Amino acid sequence: MDLITPAQRDELFNSFERDAFHLELRDDYGSPIEDTPYARWERGEPDDYAWLDPWMALMRGVTGEGKTVRRVRVITEPHSQYVTWEHSMTQLNIEVGEDIRWFPRHQLPEGITFPVQGNDWWLYDDRLLAVGHFDPEGRVLGSEIIEDPGIVAECIRVRDLLWADAIPHREYKP
Repeated sequence: MDLITPAQRDELFNSFERDAFHLELRDDYGSPIEDTPYARWERGEPDDYAWLDPWMALMRGVTGEGKTVRRVRVITEPHSQYVTWEHSMTQLNIEVGEDIRWFPRHQLPEGITFPVQGNDWWLYDDRLLAVGHFDPEGRVLGSEIIEDPGIVAECIRVRDLLWADAIPHREYKP
């Protein structure tokens, strides 16, 4: 399986036309760029969030063109430390135009199954998937590009099902 890098995946934001959707299914992630800020947060130290600037600039540009960027974060309650940290920063994503919703895992519809082996994925314009692959510590290995119409259709179905019942960030109180 061929994987693209996170930087190559981010380049997809320059070519989609209307909607990018991210399904997040993990309670813990690992990213070298997040290691230091996360450790600071765990120690109760302040963060200037400068490490988020490239992503925020990208999102500001994309949403400024009228495109939508949405996420559903399926999370376990009580939250992992990582999800608590992630929730504390989500307002920054909202401020640059992302629409983020939360879905407590215990409230998922009975019998739901997640396509692509339960991996996270970005869906661009209902036609292209970038499926995340992770190592056992939650570090991103890369993304697999999938354009198979059957797999894409299953992801659209799951997206629409979850989006309708997910809790908008401003209403979700952990």
